[in-house]
Amino acid sequence: MKRWTWILHRIARQIWFRAGVISLLSVALAILAGIITPYLPYTFDVDIGQRSVGTILQIMASSMLAVTTFSLTAMVSAYSSATQLATPRATQLMVSDPTSQNALSTFLGAFVFSMVGIVGLNTSAYGHDGRIILFAATVVIIMLVVGTLLRWIGHITAFGRMADVIDRVEEAATRAMTGFAAAPHLGGRAAIAVPPGAVAIAGSQTGYVTHIDVAALRAIAERNKFGIHVGVLPGTMVHPMRDLVHVEGPVDDAVRAALIRSFTIERHRSFDQDPRLGLIALSEIASRALAPATNDPGTGIEVLNALLRVFLTLRSQPTNASGENTGRHRVYLGRPSLDDMLTDAFGPILREGGKEVEVSLRLTNTLAAMHANLPLMRRPIESWAARHAQRVGETMEDADDIVVFEQTYRQLWPAIA
Repeated sequence: MKRWTWILHRIARQIWFRAGVISLLSVALAILAGIITPYLPYTFDVDIGQRSVGTILQIMASSMLAVTTFSLTAMVSAYSSATQLATPRATQLMVSDPTSQNALSTFLGAFVFSMVGIVGLNTSAYGHDGRIILFAATVVIIMLVVGTLLRWIGHITAFGRMADVIDRVEEAATRAMTGFAAAPHLGGRAAIAVPPGAVAIAGSQTGYVTHIDVAALRAIAERNKFGIHVGVLPGTMVHPMRDLVHVEGPVDDAVRAALIRSFTIERHRSFDQDPRLGLIALSEIASRALAPATNDPGTGIEVLNALLRVFLTLRSQPTNASGENTGRHRVYLGRPSLDDMLTDAFGPILREGGKEVEVSLRLTNTLAAMHANLPLMRRPIESWAARHAQRVGETMEDADDIVVFEQTYRQLWPAIA
């Protein structure tokens, strides 16, 4: 995805964007009701008093102001709940929730429409036909608000709950993993050894790489007839002494600036191009649930189920996944290692859940399912299964639980048991 397309996509997910667009449309609708009346080819015979329309708009304005305030309070409470019960990494997913954004935008838009309509009525901006059009628009807005309110009531009952947060993080992780399966190197070529004499280029910012515009890098490589070796991945922490790329050729200031602009560096990681962040967030949820202060093995098991579904997305990974970077000059990128992904996903769960037999049984079953479905990952999965068995033997206290685990482990892993 090109940088500007990615930026526009992120802007469209911001809560202020939808609220602003719908508010502007509401203002336009209220103003249009007074402007188009001279151009209508007919007049309305229905008589609607100015005071009656104004009363309806006043009721709607006061109601929508209260509902908007309540909705904001409920959303902030859900964000806080997700941060405390699950993981702070889920907050960005909660903020970009389309249902809550649509509800808040609709309520705010109805309030703005009512205020503009009231101002227009009090200034006699609407004639006889204008009041009828305004009344019809008000009825449509009321119907839209009622439908949105009913949907919002059903949505808010689960919004921010543990199951809802797990589902959201799983969906974000699945999207990122699907993108990784389709283009492990983000559209570039697999990384190779950087040739001697390559020019190292570093940026001036400190933060996480959230997006790499491989298309822009490829255009720079083709235009300048050299190869580019990218030394970072989305999710990498960079600083002024951390090289972003190595270039096989001379680089002037303009090319250097263009190369640096191809990397978006922010304070916080993003799920879009970073498949490891989704795994980390899910693992954090399980780790917090399995901590002695919480002791919620059920949530740990739910997270393991979600992790299994996310990893099985890699079944669709093409055998020749070297990207689509064709041409003489290449952009070379690395890829997240499978070992790192397994560590991100199961390291905290193994540390916190080794004493819980229910979690240990589900973890070994999860690893066995991944082993059966992901042939390219079998060796690191076997290593994790053996490590898990060793951890259980060291930390699990109940002898009967150890016997149950060992029986299951020998059945699932006869080759390494």
